[in-house]
Amino acid sequence: MTLETDTAALDIVLEYHRAWTGGNIDQAMTQVSDDIVCHAPGETLTGKEAWRDYLRGFAPNLTGLTHVAHFADDGHVALFYYPQTAATNTALAAENFTVREGKIVKLMLVFDRLSYAQPDQTA
Repeated sequence: MTLETDTAALDIVLEYHRAWTGGNIDQAMTQVSDDIVCHAPGETLTGKEAWRDYLRGFAPNLTGLTHVAHFADDGHVALFYYPQTAATNTALAAENFTVREGKIVKLMLVFDRLSYAQPDQTA
């Protein structure tokens, strides 16, 4: 499902998303404001470098991605997708972006952290 009413913001977010999910964190960061605020499960990160470090910790685990939907309206973009890792390919992730003056200034990331943990090897 796609609703594209704010193509400028959508283009920025999709370029960012394609870059980081393709392993190019530095390219993704060109779409991010220096003072971005990111709300992720269990923590809030402030600033481009903090967000870059967070992505660098997860991106190497990504083995694929299935896009579900995106919506854009009035500087806000929502993405829904299945990030695929060795631990799971069925845990949905959602991101809600705020774009101002051509940069991503706020990001809210929602996913089930337990789904991405490696299975208990002691059982």
